[in-house]
Amino acid sequence: MLVAFSVAPSGTGRSDGSVHDAVAAAVRIVRESGLPHRTTSMFTEIEGEWDDVFDVVKRATEAVGAFGSRVSLVLKADIRPGFTGELDAKIDRLEAALEASEDELDD
Repeated sequence: MLVAFSVAPSGTGRSDGSVHDAVAAAVRIVRESGLPHRTTSMFTEIEGEWDDVFDVVKRATEAVGAFGSRVSLVLKADIRPGFTGELDAKIDRLEAALEASEDELDD
């Protein structure tokens, strides 16, 4: 399964609204999990078995909770039994499709 999630504290008391320290605490947990992952400016994607992935998401959310009085969690899952390596494979298929359509335009 693939999960894309974003977790952030609120009620931090910071006037600048910055949450980078809290997000870093969450990303550290993801990286230490050993599961395949990718972090972008808005989400962290993680791949693995249901229980393993949700354990990491739970621990990351709890880590962020230490930085504020509330936590916001946004989560999207792609549950496709029998498939692994999709963190990169989905991107590879997209790039191949884009390249194929560009080749068709060149013809």
